[in-house]
Amino acid sequence: MDVTFNFDWAAALASIPHLLPGVPWTLLISFGGLAIGFIIGIIFGLMRISPLRWMRWPAIVYIEVFRGTPILVQVLFIFYGLPQLLGGPINALTAGIAAIAVNSGAYISEIVRGGVQSIERGQREAALSLGLSRRQSFRYIIWPQALRRMVPPLGNQAIISIKDTSLFSVIGVGELVRQGQIYIATTFTAMEVYFMVALLYLAITWTLSLLLTQLERRGLAGE
Repeated sequence: MDVTFNFDWAAALASIPHLLPGVPWTLLISFGGLAIGFIIGIIFGLMRISPLRWMRWPAIVYIEVFRGTPILVQVLFIFYGLPQLLGGPINALTAGIAAIAVNSGAYISEIVRGGVQSIERGQREAALSLGLSRRQSFRYIIWPQALRRMVPPLGNQAIISIKDTSLFSVIGVGELVRQGQIYIATTFTAMEVYFMVALLYLAITWTLSLLLTQLERRGLAGE
């Protein structure tokens, strides 16, 4: 059987106004979750390199659990499972932000750990020899350098988290994919609509990549 398909560019362009309302939701979920995830990542990343076992092991468990399970399972557990434990519903937006936060937090913890441990031991010793306390040497010598080295992997994690929001249509979050599904239900133009959804995601991540490149060129990242 000869099956032909013609891509309808007019239908693809017509879908854009219906997809654009999903962009703010995508950005809110991804960057809202990343902001919380960054705080979580700093806390657990520093716990991960602590010499104290009672601090190190909870960090290891958290990192391995959330890096070792799919984010789709995590958001489903937060949206459907936690309400049974808490005795009240969780709205889809909150569940999406929370899923990005705990998932990205696990990866950012490892980025923080790697960034801090990448600073040469000699710099710590030099800071202590100058009379700085361990806390001061970390705050003024180690952390600023580690943070610069963390910018590229943090940018990569941001891009991954933006793309992960596409999975949250399963809980009804009004991000790009969900808006596309709603529009497809009335127009039956799946190919064209999902093509435009992909382009919008590409535009967001490409813009972020350009901003990160500018940071590196200005010397705010790396050595």
